Amino acid sequence: MAFYQCPSCKKVWQYPIGKCPECFLNLERKKGNIAKVIAISRVEIPSIFHPKVPYFVLVLEDENKNRWIKKSKKEYKIGETIEKEKLTNEEGVIVLKVKYDYFEVIEKIFEILGKIELKEDSKILILPTLEKPSHPYFRDNTSPEFLEATLKFLFEKKIRPENIKVCAQSFDEIEIGFKAQRSGLLEICQKYKVLPFDLSKGNFIKKGDLEISEEVFKSDLILNLPILKMGRASATENLFFFLKKENYLAQKYLYSEKEIFEKLKEKLPKILTIGEARHIQDEKGFTNYLFLVLASFEPKNLDFVFFKITQREKLPEILEGLEIEKIESIGDIDF
Repeated sequence: MAFYQCPSCKKVWQYPIGKCPECFLNLERKKGNIAKVIAISRVEIPSIFHPKVPYFVLVLEDENKNRWIKKSKKEYKIGETIEKEKLTNEEGVIVLKVKYDYFEVIEKIFEILGKIELKEDSKILILPTLEKPSHPYFRDNTSPEFLEATLKFLFEKKIRPENIKVCAQSFDEIEIGFKAQRSGLLEICQKYKVLPFDLSKGNFIKKGDLEISEEVFKSDLILNLPILKMGRASATENLFFFLKKENYLAQKYLYSEKEIFEKLKEKLPKILTIGEARHIQDEKGFTNYLFLVLASFEPKNLDFVFFKITQREKLPEILEGLEIEKIESIGDIDF
């Protein structure tokens, strides 16, 4: 857990307020290395986000005497050090609450996954949702703050801006550049000197009857950054934008989206999906507030877990056949 300390008066905050209100100095971000249990509550009553009981609410303390609360499936004793969460199944889903900012959540996702190696010269390809030329408030597209937090995390890992591409393409008549400008994503790319790339202007490689952007095969890490929407398989659908537009439309004429995705999945390298679900749209376009981020190497599992969280009635066809009991999930919400 990260805390923020004033270098002068040494006061500490659990949330990133930027400057000390007394000294007007920038706060220093400090992260403890251990977390010791100092108090425990056992919860026996289920709730919507916590249907599995019993679970335990722990009060933790790090070596700097900073304290915070955490939910745990495992029972601990006072004085014990908690274990770091790890996914045992690569296709499992991480579900985390956004407490103060996206950066800390993204950082924790990479800590849980553990095995992703980021080097200074790693080539990173980012695919946000970019469907409509609308203001970020409407949550049609990945939010600027989510993309910005992802870039800041990569920069902290010493990834150079010139090695990062934020890509998208338009499957309708509206230019992708106009969508990027209206969504606020172009401004973030310009702010951090990251290349925004129109996939339709690049080359495509034929893989069977699919034509896939060559950028996919030139990258060391691909981040699928969809904004999740109720009633849709947003994370899974977003990967279709790696296909050539004409090829995708032809595929849709012949096959279902489920069939197209299964073919595409076989051809794509491993892709980490980090789905934004802080402020989201329902089926009518109204914004709802969940304050969640989900992550997985299997976008269908991520979409299915999100479907269960939001308790929608109609399951998207592309997700049919999945069973929640067979999907490992860790983090702040259980199933």
